[in-house]
Amino acid sequence: MSFMHKGSFAMPKDNDSPFLLDRHKRGLQNLDRMARYPKNAPVDLLIVGAGAGGLVLAQRLARAGWKVCVLEKGPFWDPDRDWVSDEKGSSHLYWTDKRIIGGDDPVEMGKNNSGQGVGGSMTHFAGYVPRFHPSDFEVRTRDGVGADWPISYWDLKPYFERVELELPVAGQDWPWGDPHSYPHAPHPVAGAANRAWKGAREYGIEMRVGPVAITNGVFGNRPHCIYRGFCLEGCKVNAKASPLITHLPDGIEHGVEVRADSMAVRIEVDAAGDRVAGVTYMHDGREEFQPADAVAVCGYAIESPRLLLNSTSARWPNGLANDNDLVGRYVMVQGATQVAARFPLELRMYKAPPPEISSEDFYETDESRGFARGFSIQTISPMPIEWAAHVLADGHWGAALREYMRDYNHWSVLGVLCELLPAPDNRVTLADERDQYGMPIARFDYTQGANDKANIAYAKKILQEIWEGAGAQDQLTIDRYAHLVGGCRMGFTAEDSVVDASHRTWGVENLYVVDGSVLPTQGAANPALVIMALADRCAELLKAKRSARASRSARGARRRAGAARWIARTHAGLSRGRGR
Repeated sequence: MSFMHKGSFAMPKDNDSPFLLDRHKRGLQNLDRMARYPKNAPVDLLIVGAGAGGLVLAQRLARAGWKVCVLEKGPFWDPDRDWVSDEKGSSHLYWTDKRIIGGDDPVEMGKNNSGQGVGGSMTHFAGYVPRFHPSDFEVRTRDGVGADWPISYWDLKPYFERVELELPVAGQDWPWGDPHSYPHAPHPVAGAANRAWKGAREYGIEMRVGPVAITNGVFGNRPHCIYRGFCLEGCKVNAKASPLITHLPDGIEHGVEVRADSMAVRIEVDAAGDRVAGVTYMHDGREEFQPADAVAVCGYAIESPRLLLNSTSARWPNGLANDNDLVGRYVMVQGATQVAARFPLELRMYKAPPPEISSEDFYETDESRGFARGFSIQTISPMPIEWAAHVLADGHWGAALREYMRDYNHWSVLGVLCELLPAPDNRVTLADERDQYGMPIARFDYTQGANDKANIAYAKKILQEIWEGAGAQDQLTIDRYAHLVGGCRMGFTAEDSVVDASHRTWGVENLYVVDGSVLPTQGAANPALVIMALADRCAELLKAKRSARASRSARGARRRAGAARWIARTHAGLSRGRGR
């Protein structure tokens, strides 16, 4: 492992967020300086959703002088006030509004795959931020399944690197995909992860520590991680990254306005329907409208398609940007089976970042396994309530459940993220029932394919073998899903996608989608980092587009001025000739 620094050896350029946080208070201290844009004049960009995509995009463009307003359904969080060291007491972090699920293999909605409030689902994610592999961007070309992206890994690499420094990411040198290092040294490994590492070595499986977006040393005014254990309940000390603390403080200093408790219900278009005019949203029970020169939808894999489908007009009777019935299709999840193992010693798995160690040895396609693509492995650290759900899923109740709960500190858990393939009928549609905002409730239907089932089965077997190699006394298994993406996929043409390589929707020139819904494939990596990198890249493209437009406008003005001077001189000459 190469030498890596611990603590704030380097700070990201053009983002002062680490220093705009208070050393002793965890809530944002610059809200009194936040811009307040009038509702009767258009902003340069109106963003729907204050999560991984929306807040990175907002901060980048505000730095470039754009007037940016963000609408967020949930509240403005203050970690000191709102987040507690209690699983049940943290349920308000999740988007738990009613959603209808269906299909042969329905996906449970809520805690595991969505969030609300400023910061989005990253306020309660585990902090694990691996990169996608180069192969993820050309799955169809390499493996004959899924879809190719209209961009490559190399297009995103500089944005991966910049976001990793901003979070910052701590971890060992990474040998998989495009081998790389991380800004901060890896966190120490506790007993539970050591047991998993021992079992992996028995089968020749390579494990590495991290990568996690959790400070390993002081970072600006953010403290070192204190290994409190409640990462999934909101980090009380601001050691774990989320855009609430990594990007929004700087965004506010440069003119970002966030309107919390504001639920977007429709995107409005002009008379011709080829440009958006702004967004109608609900706030305090009232309908409001914010005009905008451009709109970016950043509501994630359920809410972004839902908003587009609900934004009908004469030009778009089936939903905005939905000429080819692709909005809401190709929604994906990852197979996220977990296997727990018991050992004689107390392990206290919660006293560490949840994903302590991980492996991507099985990430790429290996034809000998009998299916395409693969999976990653990582340690998981469920807290007691989640552990109880784990035990129940394995069929234990009553006295047996109580015994497993008393035994909690002797257990360690490994999980997988299996890349499940995109399918057109795995989709979001609108139900007839409406919610408290008057919007149709989202329905999400999901069915696994044969390749998906084979992937999950193989991954489960590998986890069980690792624990056998580690000498586990007992094992429990739970099948589950994680990480929604897709629904507004990025592609090459209007016939295969909702947005192009620049995130612009086909057919609506000033409407963009910049979140996890644009991913054409899922990969076997957690999606937070790639969403932030895509938003960073999109901001660069938008800035370049505006700069080019300004240059053309300036050249046009110079040409017009030159023509006017030539006409004036010619007219003057003619006048003098007539005078003689």
